Amino acid sequence: MVGTLLPSPVEHISPVPFTATLKRLEQAIEAAGMTIFARVDHAAGARQVGMAMPPTVVLIYGSPRGGTPIMLAAPRAALDLPLRVLIREGAGGRTLVSFYPIASLLEASGVAGELAARLEPAQRVLVDALRP
Repeated sequence: MVGTLLPSPVEHISPVPFTATLKRLEQAIEAAGMTIFARVDHAAGARQVGMAMPPTVVLIYGSPRGGTPIMLAAPRAALDLPLRVLIREGAGGRTLVSFYPIASLLEASGVAGELAARLEPAQRVLVDALRP
């Protein structure tokens, strides 16, 4: 088994606080016709075991219309789909939004570049939602 290195994640600083950023991203994802399949609240999990953690949420989102053709072409791509975005409060209260560039991630799973690039607009929605 040959290991594949993950691409470096991209990280954006949000112009608004954590809760407003999370709301903006959720609204942008849904307005683009995608579904939020899950919200993983890591800070809530930390509280359940008596630990403290800054606000940290991962949204798992996408659309079967976009992901299914990719998984049919390269079944291992299902390990990287649906899309994920990390929203967290960093040092100094800044809100950071991070994700792996999906085209690079999928190409590592054997997806042709042109097909992998079809999901890039689903991540552009996130970046556009962060604009002031």
